[in-house]
Amino acid sequence: MIKRTVFATLLFVGIYLMAQAGGTDYDIVIRGGRVLDGAGNPWIAADIAIRDGKLAKIGRVVGTGNREIDASGKYVSPGWIDMMDQSGQALREVGLAPNKINMGVTSLIGGEGGTPVPAAEIKAYFTELEEKGISVNFGTYYMATQARVAVIGDKNIDPTPEQLGEMKGLVAEAMEAGAMGITTALIYPPSAYHKTKNLIELAKVVAKYDGIYASHIRDESAKFLEAVSEAIQIGEESGAGVEIFHMKAAYYPNWGHDMKEALNLIQAARDRGVHVAADIYPYIAGGTGLDVTAPNWVYADGIETALLRLKDPEVRKRMKKELAAGPTSEWTNLVYSSGGWKNVVLANSHQADFKKFHGQNLADIGKVLNRDPADIAWDLIIAAVPNRTMALFFMMSEDDVRLAMQSPFTSIGSDAASALKEGDLDALGLPHPRSYGTFPRIIAKYVRDDGVLTLPEAIRKITSWPAARMGLTDRGVLREGLAADVVVFDLDTIDDVASWENPTAKPKGIEYVVVNGQLVLDGGHHTGATPGHVLRGPGYTE
Repeated sequence: MIKRTVFATLLFVGIYLMAQAGGTDYDIVIRGGRVLDGAGNPWIAADIAIRDGKLAKIGRVVGTGNREIDASGKYVSPGWIDMMDQSGQALREVGLAPNKINMGVTSLIGGEGGTPVPAAEIKAYFTELEEKGISVNFGTYYMATQARVAVIGDKNIDPTPEQLGEMKGLVAEAMEAGAMGITTALIYPPSAYHKTKNLIELAKVVAKYDGIYASHIRDESAKFLEAVSEAIQIGEESGAGVEIFHMKAAYYPNWGHDMKEALNLIQAARDRGVHVAADIYPYIAGGTGLDVTAPNWVYADGIETALLRLKDPEVRKRMKKELAAGPTSEWTNLVYSSGGWKNVVLANSHQADFKKFHGQNLADIGKVLNRDPADIAWDLIIAAVPNRTMALFFMMSEDDVRLAMQSPFTSIGSDAASALKEGDLDALGLPHPRSYGTFPRIIAKYVRDDGVLTLPEAIRKITSWPAARMGLTDRGVLREGLAADVVVFDLDTIDDVASWENPTAKPKGIEYVVVNGQLVLDGGHHTGATPGHVLRGPGYTE
């Protein structure tokens, strides 16, 4: 009897010591944090235990972890979701996504410009990402314009009924391969040549798979409200969900008016049962190619013809008249909408002799060179081919950004790609601070410093709300049994850091990032782990 008691005691002590030394209960335990569940609730004091990629226990965790993290005084939330990502090609090259992980982002929804492969190759593309390894979870849309170009090319022509049928077949193929839906970028040719009626037909295919029609809408400036209405119409008549990408009221004469009206339009549509919402980024400047400074008709016969037109002095005379004339129904005149060339900043010319002008506006560059800013812009477009000359367009008001941010149906998207190397520009080659600062800026500036959002509401906007929109039922909230995507951050020290002058600066205050149960950011440093999953859409069939 004594021997049996001694044996039992030794066995208990042995198990206890093994647990203390080896952490056999859990893979990771995050202790003593202020836990925000992602659903908008106030924080609770709790531990979080992670095992086999899942949230195993939330509350008082008695067992130990192979890795113990002290989160005392820190906040713990679900991993943050980037609703407007551009990493589809970049992740094929480098899967680490350092700028995204540094921002606390664990899931990306890409595809404004489509998938980097045709519809028939999407399944293989997803397999490639999984086998190569990615640090983030990644889902993507297929682009309606991919289908259009595959069938009828890049010219401004209408598809025949038979051609539209081919395009619908490609959309269906993409949906069954795991695309989240389809996108358009209606400000840019050849996407600008889509007719509304044809987009409704393509979106009907998406609706059959419970997918989303997501759009860089046709006009974000003078015709902003008409463009929002078009996106809503496409959703309402097709039955597809609608996501308005990076919603902005980018027309300075209507600041303070149009954003409020756009939000009202969306709310009214939601009240009618339309599954529509929008995402934004927390900056007053957008970033895109200088090619948008040329009217759409320049590109109507394809890119080769467009380049010839851009070189023609007579064509340029017409283009300059249209720039000065202001907005039209045929073209979003971003130069006029921004208030002139003084608000258009050269970001990346891809020209060594122009690097000294990066960060300066085109009006000032024109004065230095004694040239028309328009001629400088169009010369740079031609010289950069096959690259894209990038610019920053300061075209929004801070008040409008805040108003949109406070709407319950807006989420957050960076409109940026992952960087191939930490500290480098993102893979788009655009030096905009949104690539490195979007998500910490929401918390640091708009929650802590300015009080535009409460912390629980801000976390909801970047976790459970986008997860619900995209049908990601296994993540987005902290619940036992769900995927262990977790962020630990310090509200007192979090800072986006990235600025217009230093757009690739690393944020501060985000200390740990867990993706599918593995530490990818440890003490602020990327571990090199690649536990990310491909997030396949609702129509996926094996």
